[in-house]
Amino acid sequence: MKKLLLLLGFLMLFTPLKVFAASDTVDDQANLLSPEERTELSKQADALNKEIKGEVFILTTNTNSEKPRKFADNQLRDRIGNDNNGALLLLDMNQRKIHLSTSGNMIDYITDKRRDKLLDDVEAAMRDGNYYQAAADYLSNANEFVADGIPGGSYRIDEKTGKVTYYKSITPIEFTIGLVVAAVAAIGFFISVRLRYQLKTGTYRYPYRQNAQLDLTERQDQLVNSFVTTRRIPKPSNNNGGGGGGGSTTHSSGGGTFGGGGRSF
Repeated sequence: MKKLLLLLGFLMLFTPLKVFAASDTVDDQANLLSPEERTELSKQADALNKEIKGEVFILTTNTNSEKPRKFADNQLRDRIGNDNNGALLLLDMNQRKIHLSTSGNMIDYITDKRRDKLLDDVEAAMRDGNYYQAAADYLSNANEFVADGIPGGSYRIDEKTGKVTYYKSITPIEFTIGLVVAAVAAIGFFISVRLRYQLKTGTYRYPYRQNAQLDLTERQDQLVNSFVTTRRIPKPSNNNGGGGGGGSTTHSSGGGTFGGGGRSF
């Protein structure tokens, strides 16, 4: 047994863990960025990663021949797995395409409306040949959206089935109201019980052993049927303000759910 424990400890000590270092954040296969620029972008990404409890990446390539969306989704999945928190910006120099792939909570942070604003900024920088600015705009927009939080009333809509899933968040006002109502209910219950039994601290003990009664019953719940309601959601307007609500269009790929979108430059 001791030998087995020592062997397991040895394996855990020397088995490499999947840790994303700064150099992994920017995979500049097309050599569009200087070492200093990659380092600076990695620092910005690290700060965002702590907020989303996930990973954001930048990938440049000049050899990709796959469809940008499929390629970006696969690259993001390979790094973080399906449905985990993260985002990948693909700068495809071979096909002159930009694609943003989002997963997990980044789908909700970057709604379609916010995505369009982000891609507008990235596209403008790419057309000017300012590749560092394009990557920096991606990170600054994503950081702004995360700081603003998930918009109230936002939802996801599956592009294939049309199924709509709403995201419900509790606002500070709702939390405060709920806390006050709970406190009032608890105090009211305490006063009601005290008046009912006329309890006096230190002089009365309720004979719960003699008066208690326990009845156990068995209950089984069985799902008979379920229904899913779908409806068509109009596309967002061209208003590119970053703080609005709206939906996030999603699609399935390789067993995972992804959001995002793309542009040409």
